[in-house]
Formats: sequence, structure tokens, C-alpha cells
Amino acid sequence: MREETLRDIMTTNVTYSNPQDPVMQAAQKMKQLNVGSIPVCDANQNVIGMITDRDICLRCVADNLPNSTPVQQVMSQNVVTASPDMTVDKAAHLMSERQIRRLPVVENGKMVGIVAIGDLATRHPSAEEAGHALSDISSPSQPLQ
Repeated sequence: MREETLRDIMTTNVTYSNPQDPVMQAAQKMKQLNVGSIPVCDANQNVIGMITDRDICLRCVADNLPNSTPVQQVMSQNVVTASPDMTVDKAAHLMSERQIRRLPVVENGKMVGIVAIGDLATRHPSAEEAGHALSDISSPSQPLQ
């Protein structure tokens, strides 16, 4: 029996922001989709960042920047991605290790999907790994000094 891969569980119809989109537009997409982050892609659908509700709060609102600020100014740039052929177990481990909730899936340099921690949790074979990943990702943080 073959191991389940991200290709088997990923969401393929992924909404993303462009680097020049205003932060307000990214926030509206998040609200519409009921998500806390979305990928940022260039014109060729190459993933160049992720923008999260936390990025908007800490790097835009807290710094009193206008909601017209370009997404690229506040996005997280060190994006962890995966291949569609990565096993679900490896993805769960990667998400746990890097403490990420959403993993863009890239093939030949282009985004082809996304996997959320919830996608892992709904799959029986990896439910334990997803639980460990979520536990690791949700560990309490300390206030900034």
C-alpha cells in the first residue's frame, strides 16, 4: 500500500495575494475564506511569501501603516514549501518542526496547492502526527521584551 502524499490531500484551488496588493485586500480575502494566512505569489505563481493575520497586526496596524500598504512590505518571506509527492507523515513532521499551520505545495517552481494542519487531522493514518504537529505549533509563546 502506497503512502499518502500531499497530492492526495492538498487544496488545489488556492487564493493568493500579489506582492503589490494592499494589505486591506489580503485581510478581506482572509475574512472571506475564514483563514489566517494566504500565500503571496508573483506573476508566474511562484510563492515569494505568506501573509498572516499576525503579520498584518504586528507589521502594519501596530506600526500605524495605512491599509493601502503593499503586502510585500509586511509579509513573511522565509516560506517553507513542500512537493506534492511529499508524504503526509513527512509534511506533518515538517509543519511541527517549523511551527507552521499552512504549507504551500510547489511543483516546478509554481504553487499547485496548499495543505493545512486541519487537512492532516482529517486523514486517519496521520491523525496522530497531526495532533503532535498541532500541539507543537500551538505551544505558548512569551511576550516580546
